[in-house]
Amino acid sequence: MTGRAATLRTPAELIARGLASQDSLPDLEQVAARYAVAVTPDVAALMDASDPNDPIARQYVPSADELVTHSSENADPIGDHAHSPVSGIVHRYPDRVLFKPVHVCAVYCRFCFRREMVGPGKETALSDDVYSKALDYIRTHPEIWEVILTGGDPLMLSARRLKEIMTDLAAIDHVKIIRIHTRVPVADPARVTDETVDALKVMGATTWVALHANHPRELTEDARTACARMIDAGIPMVSQSVLLRGVNDNAATLEALMRSFVECRIKPYYLHHGDLAPGTAHLRTTLEEGQKLMLSLRGRVSGLCQPDYVLDIPGGHGKAPIGPQYLSQAGEDGHDRRYRVVDYCGDVHLYPPAE
Repeated sequence: MTGRAATLRTPAELIARGLASQDSLPDLEQVAARYAVAVTPDVAALMDASDPNDPIARQYVPSADELVTHSSENADPIGDHAHSPVSGIVHRYPDRVLFKPVHVCAVYCRFCFRREMVGPGKETALSDDVYSKALDYIRTHPEIWEVILTGGDPLMLSARRLKEIMTDLAAIDHVKIIRIHTRVPVADPARVTDETVDALKVMGATTWVALHANHPRELTEDARTACARMIDAGIPMVSQSVLLRGVNDNAATLEALMRSFVECRIKPYYLHHGDLAPGTAHLRTTLEEGQKLMLSLRGRVSGLCQPDYVLDIPGGHGKAPIGPQYLSQAGEDGHDRRYRVVDYCGDVHLYPPAE
């Protein structure tokens, strides 16, 4: 019997698979010495080795461009550390916290805003003592209504450990929502077993799962089956994607991605502008490009397919919606109190003020 293919974890393995060139080895080894590399068999199978601009490879295969750091970039671009009252917890908004019980992922995205914090050589999971203190923090802050499990990827945990964490959180009276942020259904769909789904369902709290995918090709039949396993069990799903140059920065790809989510019964939730993580400038678009794409999307797809385009303000100041503006005052001199409203075709209409 042939064993399951292994995850590719080194530049040499990527080169042997034809996913990187031999002459890139010295640069890629420098990248891999700083940032984690992992490409699962499921993801590797999606890549077109003959296409130097393959949008799947661009997300996961390291590039020499990652060695270039800009002055605006930051190892903690959205201020996790500034809002971490205890290890494992980020409390940026009043009613919810991030809880990071694990710091490993099935795959490592080249644009990850936590790329300095996750992967081999970093702390892989919270110690028992740190875990207890994180739970105590949540227990003693009754304003916390939602706990978002992130990391790392929570679905890298065993079903047994995941069940323990979910049960501990659901036992806290004021925690009503537990949200899981994951790439696993795309990166390693076989991990989403019946036991995993059972672990996610707990008495006392409602579970939501947010799937991270950036290109419609990532939603394979296996990925769709993994998502359906959760949804059929009564677990609602939303999506989050990152706007990435050369991956999804065109209207047709975004349209196909958002429609694919909805077809899978996954509600598009966030389209993130790329964060200022070190070595990721080659993957970031401009804000104006993102706004233009969102304007185009408004006229192309159903309202079910519309995500919020958001920017995580550097320094930990939270997310801000940055989509195009459709409403403005008609008269700059203040005499015309009507509103100018722009429709999805770009035409302008006047709307009367309240009487």
